[in-house]
Amino acid sequence: MSRSPVTVSDVRHRMLCERCTIADRPHSRLRGLLGRSELPAGEGLLLRPSPSIHTWFMRFPIDVLFLDRDLRVLAVRPQVRPWRMAGQKGARAVLELAAGEALRRNIGPGDQLMLHPTGGGDVR
Repeated sequence: MSRSPVTVSDVRHRMLCERCTIADRPHSRLRGLLGRSELPAGEGLLLRPSPSIHTWFMRFPIDVLFLDRDLRVLAVRPQVRPWRMAGQKGARAVLELAAGEALRRNIGPGDQLMLHPTGGGDVR
């Protein structure tokens, strides 16, 4: 992956992902979560640019949040199982979370997300 982990919150300062890795290079986006046996709660992967994802060869389901260029949630696809594809018109990034996290953290379309370096401040 190409950067240090960040945290992801919404504009109401609700923490959505305590340890999110950014995949913003072709190889890191292609690899994604492949090879992992799980995605623990609180961890995630932000793929950008990316209007769609696949879960081929994955071993576990994930929640998928499709984001526009400003990191506003366009759609949430909960519990996407292995060997599936998902996409969203207008999406420019995808946030992958552990299955059930979107519901547990009450994330939905229209929520505006923000990235923060683990040391504080904002990341764009």
